[in-house]
Amino acid sequence: MKIEYDVVIIGAGASGLMCAAQAGKRGRRVKVLDHGPKPGRKILMSGGGRCNFTNRRVSAQNYISSNPHFAKSALSRYRPQDFIALVRQYGISFSEREHGQLFCTGSAGQILEMLLAECRSAGVCLAFKTSVSSIERQASVRGFRICTAGESIEASSLVIATGGVSMPAAGATSFGYKVAGQFGIPVVRPRPGLVPFTLHPEDKTVLAPLAGISVKALVCTGSASFKEQLLFTHRGLSGPVILQASSFWQPGAPLTIDLFPDGNLEDLLETEQQTRPKRHVKSVLTEHLPTRLVQARLNEKLLDSPLHAISRQGLKNVADEIHTWNIQPGGTEGYRTAEVTVGGIDCRGFSSKTMESRDVPGLYAIGEVLDVTGWLGGYNFQWAWSSAWAAGQVV
Repeated sequence: MKIEYDVVIIGAGASGLMCAAQAGKRGRRVKVLDHGPKPGRKILMSGGGRCNFTNRRVSAQNYISSNPHFAKSALSRYRPQDFIALVRQYGISFSEREHGQLFCTGSAGQILEMLLAECRSAGVCLAFKTSVSSIERQASVRGFRICTAGESIEASSLVIATGGVSMPAAGATSFGYKVAGQFGIPVVRPRPGLVPFTLHPEDKTVLAPLAGISVKALVCTGSASFKEQLLFTHRGLSGPVILQASSFWQPGAPLTIDLFPDGNLEDLLETEQQTRPKRHVKSVLTEHLPTRLVQARLNEKLLDSPLHAISRQGLKNVADEIHTWNIQPGGTEGYRTAEVTVGGIDCRGFSSKTMESRDVPGLYAIGEVLDVTGWLGGYNFQWAWSSAWAAGQVV
């Protein structure tokens, strides 16, 4: 059975639903296809079930891409305040956390239901448990034939909104990359982003007893640096600062970690040495850091030494152990726990204004499937909304 639509969108996640609603409002006949049983599964999982749906401080500098300027146009035309206005229109209450992050006060399901309501009011047709078996470019007219198990759909515009390959348990697949390959569009090699680090066995033996400890830290990898909470786990290192750094980390590269980023331990130790020379190093450090962490970084003999027995260079060495901890991760926990995929369809072959392929007219890509990856904190959702809105105005 052949059916005609103006727009077919593959993927019923954040970007797919947003684009569908925008196109439907323009009077376009829109159909959304998704292989999963329900829409928006990643939306429901995000932000601990509260959905960190945007960030007030969004700029192109908060994204990783082989084309760092690509995100600018869409982000400037559909801004965080535009999505916030939509959230308010639906009476969804939200709260602002540190660094401009916005979360639902209730559940992430409110954001999903809002998007579905927008689609319903725009007359969008949604089809779940529907896998695409083939896509053909129509030779005689501009458009595509999309075949599923039950039907053949013809559409003048095809939007790939399938996301990355992170969280396969939520239905993530590499389908979008395969479509790009079919049309000769390059893909920037994907890798896990916003993901915890694992450790080499020797480091894991030392650090595993610290599981559950959380401290503020400055973490540097390459030219990137972030200052937020670091969490020690049974498997390795996690917490917001580690997730941020992971998107920039390259396998085999070290991390430099400052476990006391808002102070100067050398100055502190020198002051204590002058005023209370009989104090032990351990008693000074454990006033500012967890005891188990201090014991893991410094040997017991040194920790039990009185300050007056340590040279100035010795105090500097103590401070360096805390301020400049170099460690090489064994790897990451991979796509299973990664919140995003770094890399994806090369956006250099797409219009930054419309999200349309320069070489395949009528083919669009939006959201995480593209080589645009945001920091932790609502940036990836904002890219989904912005890129979807941009495509939705023209498909």
